[in-house]
Amino acid sequence: MKRFALLALCMSTLPFAAHAEYVGSGAAPALQSAAVVTAAAAAKMADDSRVTLEGHVVKQLSKDRYTFRDASGEIKVEIDHKYLPVENFGATTRVRLSGEVDKDISGVELDVKSVQILP
Repeated sequence: MKRFALLALCMSTLPFAAHAEYVGSGAAPALQSAAVVTAAAAAKMADDSRVTLEGHVVKQLSKDRYTFRDASGEIKVEIDHKYLPVENFGATTRVRLSGEVDKDISGVELDVKSVQILP
């Protein structure tokens, strides 16, 4: 009975085990890591391009929209609360934002999927 219980416990955790994914040649673009680019370059990229920006979130525009600034300029970013870091950050905090370029009739912004505080 103890063996069965142990086996059942082990089997129940298998679907949740971490797994790696192929990110080499031919991998889906969503799985490949995004290159670090400037805000100005990101604004010129195609819709749904994956990018990483490094700089500062300088202003909150609404509940989940912010202005990001680096040496090249500014771009609007959307950061859902579930992607905000645990640490507080402000206009002087250097951050790395990763996400997708979102172009629509209202303009260009970055749909952020990861926020990392940089040293």
